[in-house]
Amino acid sequence: MNPVLQVLGALLPSAGVAFLFWLAMRSIIGADRRERLAMARLDAQEAARGNASEPTAVSAQPADGGVDAESRNDASVDRHSSSS
Repeated sequence: MNPVLQVLGALLPSAGVAFLFWLAMRSIIGADRRERLAMARLDAQEAARGNASEPTAVSAQPADGGVDAESRNDASVDRHSSSS
């Protein structure tokens, strides 16, 4: 068999996967661009109507500072046991 055909046969699967990856990334980036444009249009419409509300920042951390009840209880037990 011709060595050039062997090389092409070896590289073709990788090239095919690279092409599929490129198509997928192109689709994802295009969808993101269209979503951003739609959100900008929606924000502009809301601002034109005067209904634009400020987005509120939502903290990912619980109100108690991220300490769960068990950790609080363990800490209080440790505090009481160390004082004896």
